[in-house]
Amino acid sequence: MDKEKFRIEAKQMIDNLVARIDEFESKKDNIKAGARKELEETLDTLKSKKELLKAKYDELTGSSEDKWEEAKEVFSSASESFKEGLGKIASLFK
Repeated sequence: MDKEKFRIEAKQMIDNLVARIDEFESKKDNIKAGARKELEETLDTLKSKKELLKAKYDELTGSSEDKWEEAKEVFSSASESFKEGLGKIASLFK
């Protein structure tokens, strides 16, 4: 995948992940009290990871050709960690 296509897809992924956080944030009052604390802790963690992911995206878009593959790998790893957190939150609503 070329750099520009990956950059576009990465930006779309960040936007989608942020939208999911907002969605879960708006639904947190509908969750059982016992799970609410875990939800809030996980949301806080994801918000921190969101900032890290955005920083990695900025590194990715500003990287030179020789550093692009490395930046792409780091971004992909950070996004997988973020997705795992979203999966954990989704399971609280089941």
